[in-house]
Amino acid sequence: MNIRIVLGLVVAVCVLLCLSVSACSKKPVFVSVDADTFALEIVKDNVQLLDVRTAEEFAQGRIPSAINMDVNAENFDEMIKSLDKNKTVALYCRSGRRSKIAAEKVAKAGYRVIELNEGILSWKGDIER
Repeated sequence: MNIRIVLGLVVAVCVLLCLSVSACSKKPVFVSVDADTFALEIVKDNVQLLDVRTAEEFAQGRIPSAINMDVNAENFDEMIKSLDKNKTVALYCRSGRRSKIAAEKVAKAGYRVIELNEGILSWKGDIER
């Protein structure tokens, strides 16, 4: 067999292996948006709104119709299973740090996720107490 053919086959196999490994190691995808875009998204019928702050923070003020699931709770991964996989999950926290952690977990669980990039601090709409 020609050495060039053998080398070509080896290179092709290496490339395919690299592609398959990188495809398996990709992080779940979610979209981070600004407050104006978030406001447009959360009014859609196919969206469920999730506040991932503590219960105490949630009680101090939240975006209307949000449900609370603390991303730092031990059972957060279990709680998100109660969400509807046919609906987008729009989530936020105070400043955007915890919501990115939550967004990755929720996306990994198989949900489509939109995250409020700078948290409720950037929110311009109504706050419910």
